[in-house]
Amino acid sequence: MTEYDYEELGLVAGLEIHQQLDTATKLFCDSPTVRREPEEATRTFTRYLHPTRSELGEIDDAALEESRVDREFEYLAYDTTCLVEEDDEPPAKLDAEALDVVMQISELMEMSVVDQAHVMRKIVVDGSNTSGFQRSSLIAQDGEIQTSEGAVGIEDLMLEEESAQRIEERDDGVLYSLDRLGIPLVEIGTKPDISSPEQAREAAETIGMLLRSTGKVKRGLGTIRQDVNVSIADGARVEMKGVQSLDDIDDIVRNEVGRQVELLAIRDELQQRDAHVGEPQDVTDVFADSDSGVIRGALDSGGKVTGVRLAGFDGLVGRELQPDRRLGTELSDHAKRHGAGGIFHTDELPAYGVTEEEVDALREAVGAEPEDAVAIVAADSQTADLAIDAAAVRAEAAIEGVPEETRGANDDGTTRYLRPLPGAARMYPETDVPPVEPDPSEVEVPELLTEKVERYQSEFGLDAGLAEQVAYGRRMPLFERAVDDGADPTFVAGLVESTVTELRRDDVPVENLDDEQLLAVVALVTDGDLAKEGVNEVLALLAENPQLSAEEAVEEAGLSGVSEDEVRDAVVEVVERNESQVENEGMAAFSGLMGEAMGALRGRADGEIVSSVLREEIQKRA
Repeated sequence: MTEYDYEELGLVAGLEIHQQLDTATKLFCDSPTVRREPEEATRTFTRYLHPTRSELGEIDDAALEESRVDREFEYLAYDTTCLVEEDDEPPAKLDAEALDVVMQISELMEMSVVDQAHVMRKIVVDGSNTSGFQRSSLIAQDGEIQTSEGAVGIEDLMLEEESAQRIEERDDGVLYSLDRLGIPLVEIGTKPDISSPEQAREAAETIGMLLRSTGKVKRGLGTIRQDVNVSIADGARVEMKGVQSLDDIDDIVRNEVGRQVELLAIRDELQQRDAHVGEPQDVTDVFADSDSGVIRGALDSGGKVTGVRLAGFDGLVGRELQPDRRLGTELSDHAKRHGAGGIFHTDELPAYGVTEEEVDALREAVGAEPEDAVAIVAADSQTADLAIDAAAVRAEAAIEGVPEETRGANDDGTTRYLRPLPGAARMYPETDVPPVEPDPSEVEVPELLTEKVERYQSEFGLDAGLAEQVAYGRRMPLFERAVDDGADPTFVAGLVESTVTELRRDDVPVENLDDEQLLAVVALVTDGDLAKEGVNEVLALLAENPQLSAEEAVEEAGLSGVSEDEVRDAVVEVVERNESQVENEGMAAFSGLMGEAMGALRGRADGEIVSSVLREEIQKRA
């Protein structure tokens, strides 16, 4: 991957972090925020959405483009789905618990909370919200975080409702699930103060740490998403949406810088060639006898082939912008938005069953010169016309340079076109939800995770690695509850980080273990009713049989605690059975006999007690 001089290129970047809050209920109704499986759905319903004018009397460009694709949206509803989520009832007041959490976050980022928070509607017609808009409210502004490359300003903090989850793309629409819709979501936007890929990642990591410090954010895949805004001098602001992993952020920034650098080089070449884009036209006759599977399939279904002359584009449509993505890929992304499978272009033909003779006939049909390229789309009549128009518009933009747009993050660190950048025309006031007056004076500022790590080392004696694992782990609240109840910190830390991981590796379904079960097992150990050596067996039994209580699991495993007299009797039996070894080796026999004694007690006795009694019995005979 090429490494650029980002200062020389004038890199400017900013982040938008979206994090689900772990509240009891959703933002505007009393439905729980627990996620569901699609097969649990009890019913479905459909919607068709269209854009509306904002209070400015304008229609947002992004919403307008989305509406040009005619789609039906189907929603999976559950026994917990309410009328607010279905957009059949006005929303309730802003959730108080969610408001408290975002005020904690604002305090951690030294932000100023607004005097009055008003809920706004943000037009969204991609089906991710049944109402056709997302409700959002500005809560705080003007904060700051620190990175090793300098301070990064925090522009604003929004509290909004999470979108529905996309389950399946269909030819005529999209299937969504409503279990996620309405979960409180905090959106944190930085100022464009980021000047390197590494700083972008560090800033995201810092914000993530602050969010988790509240103990009130959801964990797991999809609960946090990062959007990255990038531009370079002479380029344009481009928003990359849906970066799932922090590990991808620096690659996303690097690849976008590279894409803009290449697009600017293509622009310069196109302008030098006096490039222009012709009018799209029907070129079906050229391919009447084609053996290309894609083209043949379209024509046999009553479709057609449309083409457009790209004057001066020869050799540039196939130029790589990002790994395995070319200018032709960008044209194809735009065509796909209108239902086409993609485009063919002459920089890659003959190929895909298209012959050299057909390429020559195509170039002649559109009047292409040797320095020109041609792009074609094969699809049904309406799709072919819309798709080739979209590809032509994107080609025209290439002559100007880098278009402002919203792009989606791919798993490999590259991005794809989604839609134009949204503007102010997508926002207008929500008339169903009254404004609230946030009061940050009563907000308790949480302990930072970095501070917890230091405290766990100094107060509980945990080593640095284990302290960090526990503090940043999802079971940190359980650890603190158990220690507050008198449990040994080292034992509990090992349980939540090492023991559970070991069981997972042994294919034990540890996801069935809830915090209350783990706390109950810890309490049994603390009270001497279960030896530490029996914990793994009890947890495995609970994971396989979640209906059992911890006490029942101990009983069923035959691990009920034994008295010290019973321990001594078992140890004496082992020692006497190995009397000659004890006489000959003395304390050197300890290791071998310890394993035998623990086996005889089957994990029912604490190892330290067994060890102490065994030493006594050996010393008597030695």
